[in-house]
Amino acid sequence: MPTAIAVTSPDLVLPPHDRQTPPAAVQPLGTLEDSLTGMHALIEQHGYVISLFPAATEGAVTQRLHTVRSVLESDRVALLGIDLPPLGVALLAQQLRQLSVCDFSPGVLASAARLLAHYIYAGALLGSVAKLDRVPVSLKSHAKSWVPGAQFAVLANPRAELIRIGQEELPGPEFGTRLLSAAGQPPSDWVTSTLAPAWQVQGAASVPLPAESVRWWGTNKLVEFAAGLYDVSVLYQLVSSVRRDECRWCGLELIGDRCGFCAAPLSPPSVDERPAATVRAASPVRALPRGVT
Repeated sequence: MPTAIAVTSPDLVLPPHDRQTPPAAVQPLGTLEDSLTGMHALIEQHGYVISLFPAATEGAVTQRLHTVRSVLESDRVALLGIDLPPLGVALLAQQLRQLSVCDFSPGVLASAARLLAHYIYAGALLGSVAKLDRVPVSLKSHAKSWVPGAQFAVLANPRAELIRIGQEELPGPEFGTRLLSAAGQPPSDWVTSTLAPAWQVQGAASVPLPAESVRWWGTNKLVEFAAGLYDVSVLYQLVSSVRRDECRWCGLELIGDRCGFCAAPLSPPSVDERPAATVRAASPVRALPRGVT
């Protein structure tokens, strides 16, 4: 069975692209007992569980996740707080679900979350930035947000950007993406009619707005969006192109500089300890050219 991918609420479970994409689990559940039973069943069925949640998730939710892992005394549960808005986390979970049926080990899959998050463009169209505290906002933008009818496009990842609609353009990805949008109140077609063509996306879809999005963005006057890679062959190529190492703490495979399961940092051996054939600089991961699918 593929490694299980879990999210903290049902509204972070996006529809699968195809029949091969496994569903996502939801953890934690309503009570601690149900959460323990559910997580134990996932471990028994899948072997390993990767649980994703926005880094800004309320403490009670993350505390229960850590309690569940502690009570089960399991080293097969990865708890990954992702510094993305809710819809971006949902998209990342979908990508990991797609890759879970490939030949990646659980350790590589968990540590790939940080790599894939770098290629997700997550933001929102906002009617006000007065209560936005997760993206840097200038005093001038705060003042303009009180102007009737003012709208702002904010990019939270992979870098912070804020523009006034009608005055500037929001910089987007330079590689082929699929765009997801989730509308709050009042609805707007700016994302699909203006942003999607400007970013030259290769597909667009509307999904329900995650409940956590209003708190994350500081307003219910928003349309959240997230664009990312969607072709499983491209995702596979991206992850498989990165050098793999072994975690010196838990022994799992990993990519990058930190283990997704035990969170131990990678401590590479010195040059003298490595075989001569492996002493070489790792190739940096490059952005995909625009239009690549």
